[in-house]
Amino acid sequence: MNIGKLESQLNDFDPRLRRQALENLLAYSAEHPGILVPEGASVNMHCHSFFSFSAYGFSPSGLVWLAKKKGFRAAGIVDFDVLDGVEEFLDACDLAEVRGSAAMETRIYVPEFSTRVTNSPGEPGINYHTGIGFTSQKVDGKVVKIMDNMRRQAIQRNHSIIEKLNAYLDPVAIDYELDVLPLTPAGSATERHMLVAYTTAAERTVSNLAEFWADKLALDLSKVTALLTNPAEFLMAVRVKLMKRGGIAYIQPSPENFPTAEEFYEMVSSCGALPIVNYLDGTNPGEQCLQELLALLTPKGAAALNMIPNLAIPDPQKDPDNTELRHQRRELLYRNVRLAQEFDLPLHIGTEMNSYGQRQLDDLTSPDLAPVRQTFVDGAFFIYGHTRLQKVLGLGYQSEWARNALPTRKMRNAFYTQAGYRIPPGIAGINLMRQIDPTMEPKEILALLNH
Repeated sequence: MNIGKLESQLNDFDPRLRRQALENLLAYSAEHPGILVPEGASVNMHCHSFFSFSAYGFSPSGLVWLAKKKGFRAAGIVDFDVLDGVEEFLDACDLAEVRGSAAMETRIYVPEFSTRVTNSPGEPGINYHTGIGFTSQKVDGKVVKIMDNMRRQAIQRNHSIIEKLNAYLDPVAIDYELDVLPLTPAGSATERHMLVAYTTAAERTVSNLAEFWADKLALDLSKVTALLTNPAEFLMAVRVKLMKRGGIAYIQPSPENFPTAEEFYEMVSSCGALPIVNYLDGTNPGEQCLQELLALLTPKGAAALNMIPNLAIPDPQKDPDNTELRHQRRELLYRNVRLAQEFDLPLHIGTEMNSYGQRQLDDLTSPDLAPVRQTFVDGAFFIYGHTRLQKVLGLGYQSEWARNALPTRKMRNAFYTQAGYRIPPGIAGINLMRQIDPTMEPKEILALLNH
């Protein structure tokens, strides 16, 4: 069996080909278990798929196979502004016997922080947020209108960016429908897709790439020549110079471009999922007031805190000499983990993988992360427990049953975390949960799951 070919097919835009490739790989691994790494200590609940942008090109099925092959203890998909990969990912998790969850990330406007930058650098009032624990991509009612509006606004921003960059990068130009959308499986393009389209267009248009980009990026020719030997660093440099704050095509966000916390929380909760706050690194003015932010958002419905360890703490593999900065950022992360615990907010962590060079998995046994490993793993099992009970029985965190039987965040956190540890992945977990009577008390359900 050609493993490499099947792994490539896992990320094909044809969903039937992806499913068949996954089935073939799982059948092969059942006969040859040595190709799988035993389950380890680490989790990655924040993996972007190609339905928004994956730097590795992973589909939801490809991410499930990665988790199975590399021994992730649990894995989660997170896509920007879309839910297109939810059902594929969760179904693939069942097939592969991988613990999984599905989420959507977006930006919201928080008027109370309108003068302070939180986790969106250079953009006061704008806050990255995530909804975790979705079990379906199907939405209805008011949610449809909100999702459609988010997609429409994204397309408008993309066209504005292309108009500016086509003028600036002349003779290099791209067409949104012809050059960008074919890079996506479902028409949800991001800045990163446009970045790939522009760099590809430059390769086919100009005769001297180094001279072209040195001129357009206002960088020394020698620096650009060196960057071109490192695709990850080169793409980052182009994005910073052209699309990020201060760049030619940067669009300053305004409040009317984003949903409010109340709108986003209503949308997420109505889908049975959990709205959560994102944490960057604790250094921006708004994140230095994280306690104030959490005190504002938890009464509105924030149910957890998302962290990206490889962004919160500088990666020692990339910058081994910067020990002082790593120490400062590590202490900030520890302090804010404790703060989340004070607010009864589980932790949701991962590496993103939507930027070139990011890790596929954080090492939770590393000296930096070992002290918070159990908290991070508990958070993964918490959202896995919710996801399983919601998907199979409709008894998730936001259900009427949970509101009545588990009225506080602390009670729900404990219940769904314990349930997550007790529910096996795959069909075995489904069969076990089908023995649950929805009239049972939480302790009765946990006792049943313990068998």
